[in-house]
Amino acid sequence: MHLLPFLPAARRRVSTLMVVLGAALMTWTLPAHAAPPAEARCPADLAPVPPAQVQAQVKDRGILWTLTRDGHTSYLHASLHLGRPAWAAPGPKLKAALDQVDAVALELDPLDTTAWTLPPTPALPIDAQLQKRLEAQARLACLPAQALASMHPLLQLSTLTLAQARALGLDVQYGQEVLLSRWARERQLPVIALETLQGQLSALLPEDPDEARHELRSGLRQLERPAELRRMLGDLVSTWERGDLRRLARYEDWCHCVQDARDRAALARENDGRNPNLADRISELHRQGQSLLVAVGALHMTGPKALPALLRQQGFEVTQVHPAPAK
Repeated sequence: MHLLPFLPAARRRVSTLMVVLGAALMTWTLPAHAAPPAEARCPADLAPVPPAQVQAQVKDRGILWTLTRDGHTSYLHASLHLGRPAWAAPGPKLKAALDQVDAVALELDPLDTTAWTLPPTPALPIDAQLQKRLEAQARLACLPAQALASMHPLLQLSTLTLAQARALGLDVQYGQEVLLSRWARERQLPVIALETLQGQLSALLPEDPDEARHELRSGLRQLERPAELRRMLGDLVSTWERGDLRRLARYEDWCHCVQDARDRAALARENDGRNPNLADRISELHRQGQSLLVAVGALHMTGPKALPALLRQQGFEVTQVHPAPAK
């Protein structure tokens, strides 16, 4: 989610990077004198769930593997970059992993504000019609235009997608990366970034301006059909929550978001293209003797370069522990 990277244009590219950008923007509020437009779909603030209710709903979500090599064990968690307030406590197996590891490793650490200086991004000139459509979506989401204006148009698109997710009770504050970073700090565990901000930007923003504009148009078409987008997001969340890896692997068949060869190439760039480096980084950290809890977006666990498969090639014994594999 990489949501998750689960969205075409908007749907595919909500990576950790986009989630953190979105989290900052979601803190904006309208001035008291500024009423939203009548047609606005303003995302409601999500109230924290009382601790007793959180505890009543504690369970393991997503997918968890053990990674054994070099005489010790690490863990791999298929994460979701958005979540619900009721998910504010780890499930039993995830908690046990947190209690046993030396460090938590994430794509990027969303709580490390020192690492979030956004590097320059390539300019993407867009025509007046595309700009007008972006601005219309910002108004409908009650996001101030000035908060988006300096961002690359595809980053604006990701932020607007997050506003749609909020309408389903989903928020970046309760995504697995934010929660894991918080839980690690509570245990005084180091949080390690597997990637760099510049590296994610390079993977997520096409160098070819025509490709970038194609993704922008595709994403805007989805945003302009909010009911369809929300259905897909809800379906994705329920698929992840029950740990249905087989269905995630068939993502292209049901997301209605990979329509042509250009969409497939973009998905491969944003997902498969990053997996070998992620596997190398995990392998090196584990080789240094650290037991890790690694969390990476769930779509990275699927496809011809699925992260568990690449880690097996690196010599790990990879065993799924949640949900229990079907016999």
